[in-house]
Amino acid sequence: MLDWLLKCSEDWLEPIYKALHKLLLKHDVLHADETVLQCLHEPGRAPQTKSYLWVYRTSGDAVKPIVLSEYQPGRGGQYPKAFLSGFQGYLHTDGWEAYRKLPGVTIVGCWQHARSMFDDALKAMKPEDRAGTDALRGKRYCDRLFELEREFSGLPPDERYSRRLGSAKLVMDEYHAWLTSFHNLGQTLVSKAIVYSLNQWPFLKNYLLDGRLEISNNRTERTVKMFVIDRKNFLFANTPRGAKASAIIFSLIQTAIENRLNPFDYLVHLFRNAPNCDMTNPATLATLFPWNVRMLSETHG
Repeated sequence: MLDWLLKCSEDWLEPIYKALHKLLLKHDVLHADETVLQCLHEPGRAPQTKSYLWVYRTSGDAVKPIVLSEYQPGRGGQYPKAFLSGFQGYLHTDGWEAYRKLPGVTIVGCWQHARSMFDDALKAMKPEDRAGTDALRGKRYCDRLFELEREFSGLPPDERYSRRLGSAKLVMDEYHAWLTSFHNLGQTLVSKAIVYSLNQWPFLKNYLLDGRLEISNNRTERTVKMFVIDRKNFLFANTPRGAKASAIIFSLIQTAIENRLNPFDYLVHLFRNAPNCDMTNPATLATLFPWNVRMLSETHG
């Protein structure tokens, strides 16, 4: 059964994956994140060594969403650099430094990470001790930015851009002035939250650059969570070949879900039709993209 999965992935799913990869790189706004995927039999490495599943996806502005996963044996910057070669635009990420040196890419930081660090500091306190603390003040600055985003959520990108400059920027300027007022920070949770925001500031402020950008990387975090839940069941990959096949299968399943397709029905459609197709023909591959399969099913429906 495992050989069947590998064969199906390599012969029929990987060509579609590669075609979707080319389309992904043409977008102006992307998101990225990574999570651990242990591989037991990687040549030259101990079974306990951490490997990673990298996830790249389109943003909320995409009419035809794409979600692609890639297995790699490490967490270094060479992996996103290779995968995103040719991409020019904005990339939403967390604070991981591996993304920072991508040529032609503007990194957009995640305000959810900044807010959660103040939230962690608050959770470490007794409820009656939280009022008036720096942890609460820092979280409230972040909360206000998220409140504004909810107000702007239904606006077109150009108007959202203008509204952010008129209100969110004022909150951010005040927040940054507050952050820089601290000196001789220690090792408390509040101090770590302040230092995080200061270190990430060049990236946190970038969501003001374009109305299509988002205040957080939650879109990718939710995508990764789906894989993490599945990982609790299968635990690890046996070989790099299996890890690669798993990444491709997860990619097509998640892309199908994003395009409002039942992933089981989509895979059945692919395995019924792909073996009879010329998988080297770009036009033929396009007929197997989730949004074209959805249109076909809607027509027949």
